[in-house]
Amino acid sequence: MTRATDRKPGFLRRFDPAVLTAFGCIILLLVLGSFYSRAFLSPDYLLQQLKVASFLGVIATGMMLVILLGQIDLSVPWTVATGAMMACAAAAYGPVGVALAIPFGILCGVAIGLVNGLGVAYLRIPSMIVTLATNAVAQGVMVVYTGGFSPQDSATAAMRYLATGALIPGIPNVVFIWAIIGAAMVFVLGRTGFGRAVYGIGNRERAAYLSGINTRRIVMIAFAVSGGLSAFGGALLAGYASKAAQSMGDAYLLPAIAAVVLGGTSILGGRGSYLGTVAGVILITLLQSILSVMQMPEAGRQIIYGLVIVLMLLLYGRAPASR
Repeated sequence: MTRATDRKPGFLRRFDPAVLTAFGCIILLLVLGSFYSRAFLSPDYLLQQLKVASFLGVIATGMMLVILLGQIDLSVPWTVATGAMMACAAAAYGPVGVALAIPFGILCGVAIGLVNGLGVAYLRIPSMIVTLATNAVAQGVMVVYTGGFSPQDSATAAMRYLATGALIPGIPNVVFIWAIIGAAMVFVLGRTGFGRAVYGIGNRERAAYLSGINTRRIVMIAFAVSGGLSAFGGALLAGYASKAAQSMGDAYLLPAIAAVVLGGTSILGGRGSYLGTVAGVILITLLQSILSVMQMPEAGRQIIYGLVIVLMLLLYGRAPASR
């Protein structure tokens, strides 16, 4: 007997049903939004939403890598804030500081990620606990170091150019940055031994270890990448807002996790594609935008936002790994 999946066209069989569902929901949101305002289908609106989605996309890329391991990174809020604040603070130390502002911010995020990786990989502390603790420590350190304000809280010209400029007229630089990071992640996950090891650890860490994979090193690298990308996202957000703020990362923890899971990546690890994460990021961004444009009260927006996430998770978010 022929299975239902075998009767599907070949191009459909190559895609995860969760990814197709996410893109279907994106189209549905655009159609529904067009009934409210024709501007929802205009090129300017779509490009603006893609620009806004790029900041979340950079952060969600690192989150996906950690979730594929079957772990979680709850230090995103203050890793984002640390990257932004330290990049701006470095710019107060002359031309050299300005030149190294973005790399320094990223390096601070990598350091936070390495602490997370050390706790998870070597100390065997659950990732939810160690990353939550690291987030609290990063918050305290930033408050003590800055006294609530950075030595210089204004973004550098390079940060503003990357976040708001356009090398090619009409196409924001931040969209290109997300595309480059995404292409690199697709290559790493699909074409390298590191990517295969990430999927292997997510499916069964002990089996991956017995097959010769240095699981501790892989986990350390994954958390370091997640921290670095979160900090880079923070530096870009500082450039977009022209300044750094302590609470700027708070709005990105749940959306980053939701975007990854709604795109079909198993929260238990071992299964997922970056195309799904792209779909999840765009879906979350459009949902937030439509609810905002409709001027729905904050309470109503939170209720609808939560219900949509729960519904999508019930549909496919906890599907068993098929690898």
